[in-house]
Amino acid sequence: MAATSQNKLLRVGVIQNGRIVEEHHVRREAVTIGHDAKNTIVLPAAEGRPARFALLEHQNQQFQLVIAPGMKGRVNLGSSDVDFDALREQGLATRRGDLHVLPLQESARGKVELGDATLFFQFVAPPPEEAKPVLPADVMVSRWKTMDRVFFGILAASLLVHFSGAALIITSETPQVAELELDELDDRFVRAIIPQRPVEAPRPADTGAAEAPRNDTPEAAPKEDAPSESKPAGDAAQQRRAEVVKKVSGKGLLKILGSNSGGGQGAFADVLGGASGGGDIAEALAGAGGVGVAREASVGAAGGPRGGGTGTVTDIGAIGTQGGGKVDLGDKKEAVVKGRVQDAAPEIESADVDRDALARYVRARKAAIQSCYEKELKRNPRLKGKVVVRFTIKTSGRAGDIEIEENTLGSEAVGSCIRTTIRSWVFPFKPDDETAVSYPFVFAPAG
Repeated sequence: MAATSQNKLLRVGVIQNGRIVEEHHVRREAVTIGHDAKNTIVLPAAEGRPARFALLEHQNQQFQLVIAPGMKGRVNLGSSDVDFDALREQGLATRRGDLHVLPLQESARGKVELGDATLFFQFVAPPPEEAKPVLPADVMVSRWKTMDRVFFGILAASLLVHFSGAALIITSETPQVAELELDELDDRFVRAIIPQRPVEAPRPADTGAAEAPRNDTPEAAPKEDAPSESKPAGDAAQQRRAEVVKKVSGKGLLKILGSNSGGGQGAFADVLGGASGGGDIAEALAGAGGVGVAREASVGAAGGPRGGGTGTVTDIGAIGTQGGGKVDLGDKKEAVVKGRVQDAAPEIESADVDRDALARYVRARKAAIQSCYEKELKRNPRLKGKVVVRFTIKTSGRAGDIEIEENTLGSEAVGSCIRTTIRSWVFPFKPDDETAVSYPFVFAPAG
């Protein structure tokens, strides 16, 4: 059949009680009926009437009439009127599942009985474009007469000056600035760029070898005379280092570690120096209260030598838990929670997408939908309900405009996870126009 001319519009109206109560002019959009508010023609809910049904579809630059089982009506094909039953019996309409599809020529017209209302359709020429209003010639004036000439003159002079200055700057050569050497700078700038190192004040040094008390306050040491200017810088640094070592070695635990009755440098120096003086460390720690030292003879025994305080050495085997039972340190096992996912028949607005093929495609990826449900089922074992997802299949095959139309689970996390999962799908369908799909999922715990 010849395709419908692009200049023709499809006029669709609803007649009720002998008068037209609603009328639409469409060029390429599909005409849907039902009690859903998103339909082209909204009808009151009735038994056997779906919430959304595509009555007139636009495919391949041509409108086609979709006839559902039990639907009554007539179509004028140019020569005679044919009712829907004759279209089915004579094979004039192509069968598509339970439906029949009839391509419409630009001369076709007809009506569809919808209970108490009747829907009619026909192709009409678009209304002519309204002519733009034109003022009379004696009223119209030129822009030069209505322009503020003083303002225009000031604006032109300003633009001329600014652009001339910019062109002069661009065309002029960049001046060469000679770099100054450091010896050419003033002394105050040199001091700002290269700050002088401050002169360190001489530090007092300890003259005696007496030990400092165990409190945190160091002894007052006699002051030494400032080093002479002729003394080398290396000797001064070594002297300051020796002073710091003396001050630190006389405080707290370092004083104990540094003590040695043998006249050496102490157990601390022995350890840092790489020697093997284990006995020196034990002797040094013997003076600390509450510290016990394990020797070779006491390793593994129930008790060991005591230090100067209350410390006691014991082996690891003697350490045990006290209580009336045993602690079970078994492997951690996570409870396995299973759920069932049942999908119902989807609602599709276009014939370009096969409903059975779409259902098979979704069932093959049901594991991802089930995973979204089982994640929240671990938190709420009684979680169950129905989620209806509405999305469109774009001409590229990807899903778009994904939204949760109905969610009786009461869990927004499951709906968000399902939207993310469907967004990554690439369907094996590439319709000519975007096709809306409403897909339901029913969730329930397994077992």
